[in-house]
Order: sequence, then structure tokens, then C-alpha cells
Amino acid sequence: MTQELLERLDFVKKTLRDVESYEHACRVLNFDQETICPPEGMEEQGEVRAFLSTKAFELIKQPSFTEAAEYLYQHKDEIDNGPDRILADDLHREYLKIKNITPAMDHEFSLIYNKSFVDWLNAKQKSDFSIFAPSLKKVRDVEVKKVTLREDKLPDTYDNLLDDYERGMTTHDLDVIFNRCRERLVPLLKKIQAAEKNIRKDFLTRTVTDEQQQRMSRYLLETMGFDFNRGAFTTTEHPFTDGLGRNDVRVTTHYYPQMFCSSMFSIIHEGGHALFEMYQPGEDWEHYINNDKTMGMHESVSRFYENRIGRSKGFIHLIYDETRKIFPDVMHDVSERELYEAVNVVSPSLVRTEADEFTYTFHIMIRYELEKMIVNGNAKIEDLPELWNDKYEEYLGVRPQNDKEGILQDVHWASGFGYFTTYALGNMYNAMYYNRMCRDFDVEQAVSAGDFAKINGWMKEHVWKNADRQPPKEWIREITGEDFSVEPFLGYLEKKYTTLYEI
Repeated sequence: MTQELLERLDFVKKTLRDVESYEHACRVLNFDQETICPPEGMEEQGEVRAFLSTKAFELIKQPSFTEAAEYLYQHKDEIDNGPDRILADDLHREYLKIKNITPAMDHEFSLIYNKSFVDWLNAKQKSDFSIFAPSLKKVRDVEVKKVTLREDKLPDTYDNLLDDYERGMTTHDLDVIFNRCRERLVPLLKKIQAAEKNIRKDFLTRTVTDEQQQRMSRYLLETMGFDFNRGAFTTTEHPFTDGLGRNDVRVTTHYYPQMFCSSMFSIIHEGGHALFEMYQPGEDWEHYINNDKTMGMHESVSRFYENRIGRSKGFIHLIYDETRKIFPDVMHDVSERELYEAVNVVSPSLVRTEADEFTYTFHIMIRYELEKMIVNGNAKIEDLPELWNDKYEEYLGVRPQNDKEGILQDVHWASGFGYFTTYALGNMYNAMYYNRMCRDFDVEQAVSAGDFAKINGWMKEHVWKNADRQPPKEWIREITGEDFSVEPFLGYLEKKYTTLYEI
């Protein structure tokens, strides 16, 4: 590399080091806001976070930084290091997104998102969508405005938002995918509902304490290989995981007295996210590309551990005895087979995060259809609760009785649109790489034996290693040797649930 290129690269990295310091502080404040911050302090907390976020934004909007970053992009073929070439591409892509956004505008947007979160939380607690509606409208307007300000954008507004979360995925791709899901899953759901198989569920609503659920959460994280020297867990309203720093990954869950399985599978899901953060190459942090992985990649891992591992016969066998010890009043008369069947029961329900593995896709399809309507201006914000309720009745045969169990159940729209589809895409990715993993070793046997060193080792080498370095379709092709397809996921669901329900 030339001396000038080395100097520009060094300046860019020094600036990004300062940016990361501000953003790290923002993540700490966000974690606090979503866990232990008192209600009256939330808006002020968010204002401080917005201030720090704007400071980070100002650094990358400096003419000197922009000039250096664009120089790297224009000379990226001369850069010796692969990760630095990826960084050059990242910076150019980000430059085109924010070129026409000023620091003042960025600060204004941050305040809108923060107020939206506070209003959502208040609205959910009071089960009153009207409290959240004005903020949601502002979020929609900000999302659309940010797209119009982009220097290089896709023709369809919503496609740009999808691309932010899952690079290369468009509404055309998703329409094809979800149409295929309807074709295969709707008829099968009807067969399941008509099946004579009776799955025992009475013990799922037996009362447990928060202390018992906390013990179970820690046990499950330890079993998965979560490193408590580099991570911690606590509770929140809407479970999430945040990688605060290279050696600081925070996991959250939520405890319900009559839903002990909720926190179990919530912590397994979030633990999957945490493992991804913990096991990604350290080199990615050093070259500032550690956030390049898409949310579809991330959700593929969280739902791999939650469903493909967590709801498998092998995993239930592994944790059965410990579950009986921690929840004796729940499990004293429950067999291992009954526990396995119960955590896999198909029962159309209202809340996405509590949905069974089979009907989960319908929850995502509903949100996808509504998001398209919201972003493209085909739905009034005030009409959304009724539209939401109608779609739940259409797809799942259930209808929310209030806003809390309906449109206010998820936090995601407080920060924008485009995320939800990544949950479904994640299920499809992990179906493909689970099949690939099975060609290398007996996965069910490894799970049953608690050999997560083998499972996590395979994930580290095949799934996590290049996630920051490749777009999703290229990434899944390299892992599996096949182009992305929904068929392995649908085949998995059909095989599992026709067997479970003996149809």
C-alpha cells in the first residue's frame, strides 16, 4: 500500500475508535433504560443517549473523515488486508445513506426514536394504542424521509428499509418466500388442528417463582456455553441481547409466574445471540467490521438454539432431570416425553414471542404485510389496531381483546421498520445449515450428551467466522454449498409435526 493510503486508513481507524467509545456509552445507557431505569427517568436518559449518538455522528460527518473514507473506497483494490477492504465498502455504503443528513437532523431523529420507545412502553402498560400512535407516525415519517435523503437508493421505499437489516433481500424475494409458506403451512395447520393426537399441556401453567426461573436461566446459559466472565443476564419488559463491547454481552429475559417455559426459551433464544457475539473473530473488532452481520444471520443463530436445539428430543433429555429439580411442583408428575411434546405443541396464539415453532411464521407474515402498508402509505396509523386484529383472525383464527396482547406487544416499531422479516429468514437459514451440520456429526447425540463444545465449535468455524464479511446469500451458499431456499425449513416443519401429531 502507498504511504498516503496507510495514512488515510490510520486516520479513519483512529476516528472510528472515538466513534465506538460514544456508541459504547450509548449502548450502556440503552441497556439501563430497558432494564432498571425508573419510568420518570427514561425520557431524560434517552436525551443523553441521543446527545452522545450525535457526537458519534458528527465525527463521521467531518469533511476530513469523509474524504479519507472515500479515498479508501476509491483505492480499495490497493488495500492489502481483506477486512480493511470490507471496511472501505462499509464506509462508502454508509456515506451514501447519510450524505444528506446533518448532525442536527440526526439528533432530531434520535429524539423521535427515544420518545417513541418511552411512549410504547407507557402505551403497552396501559394497553392504549392512542398513547403510542403519534410517536409511531413520526417514526414512519422519519423512516421515509431518511430513505428520500439517500444518495443511492432502491426504487421501492420499503426495500431500502429491508436492505438495512438484510442486505440483498427485497419485497419480491419475501413475497415469493411467504407465498410458499402459505401454500405449505396453511393446509398442514388445518390437519394438525383436526388431529386426534392429544398433547398434555396442563402443567405448563403451574406457578413458579422468579427465583426458580432465574436459576433455570443460569443453568441453560451455562449448558449452552455462555461465558459469564464476558456476559451477564437480567430481566426486562421485552427480552433482548446487546453486545456492549468486545468482552461484554448482556442478555435479558422476562419472568411470568404461570409460564415457566416462556423464560426458558427466551433465555435460550437470547443466549444464541450472545454466543454469536462472544465467538465472532476478534479481528472483526480490530478492523471495525464487527457489526456487519445481518439481523437474519443473527436471528438464524438465536432461533437455531431456541428451536432446532432447545425443542429437540436430545435437549429435553439433557435438561429433564434439572428441570425436575428446579421446578418440583411443576414437574413431579411429568414424563420426559410429555415435556418434549408440550414444548412443541401447536396452538395458534396472540403473542409472537410466546408462539409455537410452527405458527411463528404467520406472526411474521402479519407484521410484514402491515409494514408494507404503513411505509407505503396504504394504512392510517389510527387504523392499525383493527387491521392487526383482522389479520390475526384471518391467519390464526384468534383475535386480540386489547392493544397490549395485540399491536403493542412488540417494541420494534418504536425504532423503525424492516426487522421482523429477519426472524423468518433466520429460521430458513438455520434449516439449511443444520442439515449441513448433520453431515459432519450426529447433532442429536451431541445435544443429548451436552457436547456444546462440538456444536459451538462447528458454528464458530462455519456460521460465525465469515458473517461480518459476506452478504447473506453468499454467506449461506458458502456454508451449505446451496443457494438460499425456503424448502429445507418447510420440509423440516412438515416432517417434525406430521410425526408429532401422527398425521
